[in-house]
Amino acid sequence: MIMIRYCNHCGGEVEHLVPQGDSRARHICKACGNIQYENPRLVVGCVATWENKILLCRRAIEPRRGYWTLPAGFMENGETTAEAACRETLEEAGASIAIDALFSMSSIAHINQVHLFYRGHLTSSHFQAGEESLEVMLVAPENIPWQEIAFRSVTYCLQRYLEDIELGAFGFHENSLPPIGESN
Repeated sequence: MIMIRYCNHCGGEVEHLVPQGDSRARHICKACGNIQYENPRLVVGCVATWENKILLCRRAIEPRRGYWTLPAGFMENGETTAEAACRETLEEAGASIAIDALFSMSSIAHINQVHLFYRGHLTSSHFQAGEESLEVMLVAPENIPWQEIAFRSVTYCLQRYLEDIELGAFGFHENSLPPIGESN
């Protein structure tokens, strides 16, 4: 947990206490009483396809620089989750997409994140690496570089996607990912 030292309202020092009527310790300003809540961050992306191939991006930034991922990133204030998925795909892969449906959610409590992926499709065959990608490619399911996938949430999402293709119907998939080395 990141310890907040100063109030974002008045700049006063904060204490880490359980406020009256609450059950969790929060950062509370000693001067003005403002409670600063910390909530999980949303990472939103898309399994974007074109002619039965999946769009993957090789990361140009840490963490996991050089590994492959689906286009995804932190949701911004003022946008919907679908808008975030479209924006991230455009930023990372230079591709415009149409959203088909919500597909996968991974809760990653130990790092205070939720990874949410949509299914979608490219609206044209144009794509190119953005600033956060070393390269971008369309890959057939049998050619996914499994050993080079950057994040467990992406592996989970891609595995469910391929299973749903085999079944002939898409569902919604949810899991919780423990810290590496621990099992569910």
